[in-house]
Amino acid sequence: MIFSRGVRYMLLSTLCFALMNVCVKLLPHVPALEIILFRSLISVALSYLTLRLLRIRPWGSNHLLLISRGTTGALALMLYFGTLQQMPLATAVTIQYLAPIFTAILGIFIVREPVRPWQWLFFLLSFAGVLWAEGVDARVEPLWLGLGVLSAVFSGLSYNSIRRLKGREHPLVVVFYFPMVALPITAAYCLLVKWVTPQGLDWLWLGLTGVFTQGAQVYMTKAYQAEQLAKVANWNYLGILYALGFGLLFFGEAFPPGAYAGMTLVLAGVLLNAWYLARHARRAPLPVPEPDAIPATPR
Repeated sequence: MIFSRGVRYMLLSTLCFALMNVCVKLLPHVPALEIILFRSLISVALSYLTLRLLRIRPWGSNHLLLISRGTTGALALMLYFGTLQQMPLATAVTIQYLAPIFTAILGIFIVREPVRPWQWLFFLLSFAGVLWAEGVDARVEPLWLGLGVLSAVFSGLSYNSIRRLKGREHPLVVVFYFPMVALPITAAYCLLVKWVTPQGLDWLWLGLTGVFTQGAQVYMTKAYQAEQLAKVANWNYLGILYALGFGLLFFGEAFPPGAYAGMTLVLAGVLLNAWYLARHARRAPLPVPEPDAIPATPR
């Protein structure tokens, strides 16, 4: 199968996010918001330097949409990290995988992109695979369960903001606004509430967390600007395969046989959705080609 440009971007994004999760898992003693602070600092620096080198105005021109993307993305991340600390990892990750579904649902109203009936089946098939592979702890407190779902909703809103910015802003400008919003919030928390000084290899893992986050955000932004939301959102589910593989490789985590059956369902839903959209696209009139890159805004 020849993957489209948007799908290739999403595959790279999910890989970077999985590597970021490995780094975060190696920092259990560092507060979650402190990790977000460091990754925001690195992301701001990398984004700003790259934008200046490319002679692109870092502040953009669609400020309301950019701030909306940054705010919803930052809220989603903070809530997600909170649920990671308050419930089992498998449960928190499973709930977060509702985000692609919320992305597609919200996209119907925000960016006017319809989801075809068969695609709902493929989404449900993939999510059923996630539930099977990871499992859900029914003993989770309703408050944290609700906050986990709210995190997925904010993620869906953030991805739709990215889609609306297609052709209006350079992807790096969109990425730049995420840490710009998260930075002051996490800095205030770390300075006024809790600070743990990193030691030894902690600095390496924090640095790599920022680098992998930057790569993940850039490729995710390009993916959502290159393709319809419903076409690329489902590929997020492949992140569970990365997580299972890296868990076995780096932490020796063993999985029950049912986990591999769930992985098969995840892949089936993703591949069926891709096949269905490709088949439908062949029957549709050819669209006007889009440029490969968004023109840079003069400095």
